[in-house]
Amino acid sequence: MRVWVLPAVGAALTVAAWWLATVAFDIAPYVLPAPPDVLAVFGRHGGYLLDQTWVTLVETLQGYALAVVAGVLIAVLIATFRIVEESVYPLLIAVNAVPKVAVAPILVVWMGFGQLPKVVMVFLVCFFPIVISTATGLRSTPAEFVELSRSLRASWWRLFLQVRFPHALPQIFVGLKVAISLAVIGAVIGEFVGAQAGLGYVIVQSGASADTALAFAAMALLGAMSIALFYVLVAIERLLLPWARETTG
Repeated sequence: MRVWVLPAVGAALTVAAWWLATVAFDIAPYVLPAPPDVLAVFGRHGGYLLDQTWVTLVETLQGYALAVVAGVLIAVLIATFRIVEESVYPLLIAVNAVPKVAVAPILVVWMGFGQLPKVVMVFLVCFFPIVISTATGLRSTPAEFVELSRSLRASWWRLFLQVRFPHALPQIFVGLKVAISLAVIGAVIGEFVGAQAGLGYVIVQSGASADTALAFAAMALLGAMSIALFYVLVAIERLLLPWARETTG
């Protein structure tokens, strides 16, 4: 009960402070809309906003799924073969250091204004944290477990599936949870640069027409999407790793 009540109280206090600020300082609605103005947008454009939310959600999940598959695979290779680590790690760090906002226009030139550049942008922002966390987890297997498996003549696959991977799962989930929040940001960056649908597109269009209430409604949906996806991962983690409850609350 406490897990849900305290966040709800915190959100209610934030909305109350936001509402009080708009009234106390007499802020114009086109500068900072009051909470009732944003709620009214959901009544007027609810169907439209749900359609745009679905577009952004699909882009987010597709790019995230690709990043999980590729990230875990690369991490296994890095943790297994030192030559792969030495040849790939510097390149990964260099690619991750490039501002993704600068890459977005290039993706539009290469792939057009469709869904693909948004999916690729999500992949780019999610890939690095998944690789780092998975490789770190796979390397953290206690040496005594490895020595015991080798003394029992366990094959590489058996050692990996029964010892290394299960032991790395908590660390892997850390990367997955960090990446899922970044995934939504990546989708919005892609939609900012060139899109004809999605919540990022709604924010750009509403900003151009000074309809800040619509922009705030879109941002509220982005926040709700991030929270929902994060807690889906937390639920999966608790299902697979019951001992993780102590660290996730």
